[in-house]
Amino acid sequence: MLLADVAATSVALAATRSRLAKRALLVDLLRSAGPDEVPVVARYLAGELRQRRTGLGWRSLAAMPAPAAEPSLDVLVVDAVFERMAQLAGSGSALARSALAAELFAAATEPEQRLLRGLVTGDLRQGSLDALLLDAVAEAAGVPPEAVRRAAMLAGSTELVASAALGAGSPQETLAALGEFGLTVGRPVRPMLAASAPDVPAAVSGFASRRVVVDAKLDGIRVQVHRDGDEVRVFTRSLDDITARVPELVAVVRALPVRTVVLDGEALALDPSGRPRPFQETSARSATSDAEVAAGTELHPFFFDVLHVDGRDLLDAPLLERLAVLDAVAGGHLVDRVVTDDVVVAQAAFSRWVAAGQEGVIVKDAAAPYDAGRRGGAWVKVKPRHTLDLVVLAVERGSGRRSGLLSNIHLGARDASSGGFVMLGKTFKGMTDEMLTWQTRRFGELAVEDDGWTVRLRPEQVVEVAFDGLQRSSRYPGGFALRFARVLRYLDDRSAAEADTIETVRALAQPREP
Repeated sequence: MLLADVAATSVALAATRSRLAKRALLVDLLRSAGPDEVPVVARYLAGELRQRRTGLGWRSLAAMPAPAAEPSLDVLVVDAVFERMAQLAGSGSALARSALAAELFAAATEPEQRLLRGLVTGDLRQGSLDALLLDAVAEAAGVPPEAVRRAAMLAGSTELVASAALGAGSPQETLAALGEFGLTVGRPVRPMLAASAPDVPAAVSGFASRRVVVDAKLDGIRVQVHRDGDEVRVFTRSLDDITARVPELVAVVRALPVRTVVLDGEALALDPSGRPRPFQETSARSATSDAEVAAGTELHPFFFDVLHVDGRDLLDAPLLERLAVLDAVAGGHLVDRVVTDDVVVAQAAFSRWVAAGQEGVIVKDAAAPYDAGRRGGAWVKVKPRHTLDLVVLAVERGSGRRSGLLSNIHLGARDASSGGFVMLGKTFKGMTDEMLTWQTRRFGELAVEDDGWTVRLRPEQVVEVAFDGLQRSSRYPGGFALRFARVLRYLDDRSAAEADTIETVRALAQPREP
């Protein structure tokens, strides 16, 4: 398949807001791709390269050759070039990478160059999200979307599932191929996610059955731990393997009274009194295997779900059934919880845990299965303040004491219909000196344009922001601005596709019924 075909589809995707029209475009292109091309095409349709890092920056992209007159690039050739770039390291690698990029861009037409720049910078903005792509895969293969979504959940990969679905043949053969993706101990699954509610009564009232499980929401890092005999692996929310960095978590799970198990939970650092230490300390500890850091900051696991134990898959079991198994398996390492049908009891738990230094609560449907990879209504988080997970779109150079640093960040909510982002304001509040130093380095890596004052970024970095409220504003395209926004923390385990949407912001601005 020519890259020009993908570029034309990308342009058409960006030109329509209709999900049905977008899905039809995706289906047409997926059906045209050969079996070996599907993984690459699927990833490009999702707006991403298969290679997580290419080493290309905005400066090198700005100096590319003029476009070719006629299309000639094959998608597999393009993928191979990016793979070669990603493998380059050491002396001379920057020069070799630039030469490969120049040769690639010289062979690309103008629409293909736009596509390549968007894939490299992460700023394609074509509105082709992973959930929509999975639905398109299902339609192209002639199978129910639920089968594709479940396979993607268990595989932890859209491209693997797309290859299986579109290379199997008949719908019956496709369903059989998708059925091969079972829960495999040692292979991470996409984690179940929580929606948001403004307070505990709203969260509890959102369930048809008032009986709920209320978990303390810990301010740690999400971990999914797999054990098969003595072999233990620890994965993050983004499915990265951090086993070598967290030997204390490995030791805890290796000592549990089971042979095989898959656990979902949080890990965090505690002070001598048992209160959580600042999130930055937990995050730093999980990001390095440095012996000095490890000695000074021990992580403690707290589990809130179990997906498998000793040959028995529990994904489809009701939550209360899973919790009974969890209590028997990991009773000494559990997140605090209450099971109740009384909103007063749930509110009291919220107040108690927040006073103890926790982040809030997650209210869960007691009868719900584990619906991995989806932010549905079965889990709802409540925090004691207004917070949003937003994407940093740009950053301004600091002045005065912050001279030489990148300081004031531009905040954007995700627009699910277009795939772009809607700006909600700026802030420089809440940033420690360490955070300013970190973000100056980080945003230099994400820069795509610099006018000397404002640096526009690839929309990748997610930041958790607290704010006092929303006010209507004609200054920003979403119609709202955040009041007194301040940075709480940067969320390195979340992608821009998981950021809060402009629809969530608008819902928060609506007056609540008495």
